[in-house]
Amino acid sequence: MTSHTLNELIAEGVRGRYILVRSDLNVPLDGSTVTDDGRIKASLPVIEKLSDAGARVLVTAHLGRPKGSPEAKYSLKPAVVRLAELAPFKVQLAEDTVGESAKELAGSLGDGDVLVLENVRFDARETSKDDAERGAFADDLVALTGDNGAFVDDAFGAVHRKHASVYDVATRLPSYQGDLVHTEVEVLRKLTTDTQRPYVVVLGGSKVSDKLAVIDNLLGKADTILVGGGMLFTFLAAVGHKVAGSLLEADQIPVVQDYLKRASDAGTAFVIPTDVVVASRFAADAEHEVVAADAIEDSAFGASGIGLDIGPVSAAAFAEQIKAAKTVFWNGPMGVFEFEAFSDGTRAIAQALTETTAFTVVGGGDSAAAVRTLGFEDSQFGHISTGGGASLEYLEGKDLPGLSVLDR
Repeated sequence: MTSHTLNELIAEGVRGRYILVRSDLNVPLDGSTVTDDGRIKASLPVIEKLSDAGARVLVTAHLGRPKGSPEAKYSLKPAVVRLAELAPFKVQLAEDTVGESAKELAGSLGDGDVLVLENVRFDARETSKDDAERGAFADDLVALTGDNGAFVDDAFGAVHRKHASVYDVATRLPSYQGDLVHTEVEVLRKLTTDTQRPYVVVLGGSKVSDKLAVIDNLLGKADTILVGGGMLFTFLAAVGHKVAGSLLEADQIPVVQDYLKRASDAGTAFVIPTDVVVASRFAADAEHEVVAADAIEDSAFGASGIGLDIGPVSAAAFAEQIKAAKTVFWNGPMGVFEFEAFSDGTRAIAQALTETTAFTVVGGGDSAAAVRTLGFEDSQFGHISTGGGASLEYLEGKDLPGLSVLDR
């Protein structure tokens, strides 16, 4: 089974045709200011290709989690303003998704023009569990494309969702993989089949429960799994260490203990930090000190101490593992990188990724935000994924609805 690509669509001819593009404009905002435009920049090339080829481009996207009706704070306007600043073509934003504004502006598009429809999640049918409701919304979107439309899915960050603008429209229009989706799939295949070894996976983030399925699927596939972030404290508890006031999922301790045993049998090594940065409280200016991972409650803050980063010895050891690898996948920061005092572990991982000769993939919105916040450029890494949840579900071995419907 193969999927048709954007280049095939353009070769067929798109001038004067309405092309519906599902993009990922789900960017972080500070009020009305885009704080990280990485996803906008990643979405731009496909829209530009279609515009240059003379298509009349209708872009759908979501932002945040509105509850099925318009909410000003979730408007796509800030993202579209930034898109218009970056784009060499005309960009407009409809006031609604499939209402009068969308219909009027779509009808007035010229060849090469681009219209972004307002947040698809402003319509409750987008995320409905009812196939008929989603299908009705998809029909309304498809109606905007006229008699000779096509669909391009370029939103990898949404392909794991069975939503109308991702899944159902692809069953109603000739459908194609956008370049971004195609690239993401090819990258993830390198992490799951014919992977160059040693294969090192770096997992962080707050909760181990968010990573259980991917850990399960990586046992026996990854050579080494480096554990950081808030989830490391459940691992420390699983090997018998006290973690004071640090984030702990006590109900996951038996699960982690089972993974540690199974990993050994499968030939995958878990590497858990040997030192951590413990703080008096969760704050940027909190007092803090580095302690051994098995002595967290012996810190100056006693049983109330909170681990907020991996320590320097662990960071250096992780960096050496990364530099010796042939393939590295990183998902989740090592600590509270938003606070300068607790960003060193995450910075060390990012720096090591820029210095290794391995094929490197940074997966997940938090990891991507971290590398940019800490002053790194996207070009310093092999690939920065735009779809954290989708990447993890792919690595878990799950079927992704938005991909499966594109297969022919």
